[in-house]
Order: sequence, then C-alpha cells, then structure tokens
Amino acid sequence: ARVIVGTGQVIESGTIIVRGGKIVSVTPGAAPTQGLTTIDAKGMSAMPGFIDGHKHVNNGESAAAQMRSLLDAGYTTVLAGGGQADANIALRDRIDKGEFVGPRIIASGQINLRQTPAEARAAVQALAAKGVKHTGEIGLTPEPAPPQAEIEVLKAIVDEAKKAGVQVNVHAVSSPAMVAAVDAGVTRLVHLPNKDFTSYDAAERVAQTGSIVAGMLGFGAPNIDTLSAAPAQVQWPKDNTARFRDGKPWPEAIVGANRDPKGRATGTEAGYTIVNARRIWDADPNHQTISYSTDQNAADLVVLEHELKSYSIVFSMADIHRIIGPNSARYVGMADQIGTLEAGKLADIILLDGNPTLNIYEMLKTKVVLKEGKVVVDKR
Repeated sequence: ARVIVGTGQVIESGTIIVRGGKIVSVTPGAAPTQGLTTIDAKGMSAMPGFIDGHKHVNNGESAAAQMRSLLDAGYTTVLAGGGQADANIALRDRIDKGEFVGPRIIASGQINLRQTPAEARAAVQALAAKGVKHTGEIGLTPEPAPPQAEIEVLKAIVDEAKKAGVQVNVHAVSSPAMVAAVDAGVTRLVHLPNKDFTSYDAAERVAQTGSIVAGMLGFGAPNIDTLSAAPAQVQWPKDNTARFRDGKPWPEAIVGANRDPKGRATGTEAGYTIVNARRIWDADPNHQTISYSTDQNAADLVVLEHELKSYSIVFSMADIHRIIGPNSARYVGMADQIGTLEAGKLADIILLDGNPTLNIYEMLKTKVVLKEGKVVVDKR
C-alpha cells in the first residue's frame, strides 16, 4: 500500500507487518510475510485509524448502529464527549466483550462547575475510583468571561485531577474563556473559540502551556444538500437549503448563536473557528496545538466530510493528517500507542481506495478497517 505514516512521511509503496495486535514494521517495498495472513492493498493507501477527541456516544438501542457508522468512516478511537461515566463504561465494555463491533471508546464522566470546590474534588475522585481517566466537557461561561466562582471550582478540579491521573477537558468557546481555562491549568480544550477572533497573545498562551484545542472547525458552517443525516436514517431534503447540524435552518439553529443588535443569528461562528484554528496552530512552531473532534451525531462519513471541508480552507493535507493522527492521539492521552503507523504502535490501520495526499475527498474512501490488527470492516 501507499503508507501515510502520520509523521509527515509517505511511503509510496510499502509493507506493514502486524503481530499480536501491534505494528512490527513499516518498510518501503516488500517484506517477508511467510506464514502470515496478507492483504494485498495495491492501489490503496494505509493511514492510522481516525481519532475523534470529542464525540457524544450512547449506550442505548442505537449504540450498535452508531458504532458501525464510526467504523465505516474510518474511526478507530473515540473519546466520549460527555454523559454519565457508567453509561460510557458500559458501552466500552460491550464493544470489548464483542457484543458488537465499534471503535475504541475512551470513557469520560461529567463534572459540573455548579458545586463547591470540595464537592468538585470528590467528583474527580469518584471518576478515578471507576478507572475513568477523562472528564466530560466542563462548560465555562463564554461571555463576557467566566465568573470567578467558576474559575475557583475549575482550579480545584484541575488540582485534584493531577493527583488522581484524570485529564480535564474544558468547553471554552470564547477567547476569554479559553485563556481563563489555560490560566487555571487546563491543557485540553474541547472547542475552538466561536464567539470572537483569537488574538496573537491568546494563541501564544495556548502554545506556551502545551495545550491542545480539539478542533471542531465546522461547528458554524452550514450543511447543504446533505441526505444521510443520522444512523437513525433521518433524511434531510435535498433542497439547496443551508442547515445547522441538527437539520434545522442555518444560522438561526446554531446552538448559542451569535446575534446582531436586532437578535438575528449572524453565522459568524463559521469564520471565527477557521481563522482561530490557523492562528493557534501558527503560535506553536511544533504545530501540536490543534487536534480533531466532531461533536456531531449525523452519519459519520457525512460528518467527516463536513469537518474536513473547513480544515482544508486553512490546512494542507499533510497538516490534516497530523491533526487527525498524532495530535489527536496526544489529545486523548495515547500518543505512545496510536496516531501513527510505526513499529510498536497498536495496529489501528485503515485502507482507503485512493490517495489521501491529494485532497480531503480521498479520505472519505475507507474500505478496510483494522483495530489492533483485527479486520472489523471490509468493504472491498
């Protein structure tokens, strides 16, 4: 296969050897494969499985369909974006036990700021006791800025989480909220600011602290003529109408929409996120400040296309591969295990019927998905 390693290296024709669920070698040309099951991927491209750093998953009746939708699009790892810890754990365990196939689910648990610092610390300890290593998104008031009471509770959460080995993920959708979160010790930000343009100084603050923002560039961008709306097979009419991700008219339906003095939704979220992504990316010479997430529950191939369209405005294909690969692996705390196709990493590999170095549409052609070396999707 053409091997897109994820580090920036592309092997035009190479061989990947997998044993015991891990990658043993990635080499140009042929490699000894005697006694091994082989997949001839000639004409195809291999990439690390996609990683979504913020996705709301469910453990209900539609769980199997949602997990299949994710796998079919090429996702092999998903950090649960919110909900109750027990439900996320149960979904993870159902997949791990083989009840149905799905990506690797990283469980999270809710912690809110409307409690005392002591109560918040206890909530962190309760997550840690369940083996949960991530908070769900903790929402900061975006405008005009988070009140001091919220910040004090957040500082308590961050302090306790460091002791307990729990990653704190914060929903900060304005630049003041983003900076306040970083100043409180947060290093994982769920969304790009969509309320304002981020200044150079604010972007540098994110970079200087080693923080990462889990993208979602397409939050404010309209969906137009999208038919496959959800695993539940909801169909939006193909009528050349701009819609928000819930299928309702854009921009009025944008959650927490930015509005003019007359109360009309402006849709400026679409512009803010795209410009802010590049600003924050450029603030870090190592380009580790932006990762990938969707926060959408439409059909995942549709969501992937919608997000990548926004990314492609300000990022090269090599940058996009880095964002959805090693940067996202770092965001979810698994940089040593996933995100690149290198020896020692878990064999989360997707084969695409095309060349994803050319454009985003070639990333929509996943045919085979391997999760820890096992074929879980084969659409050849």
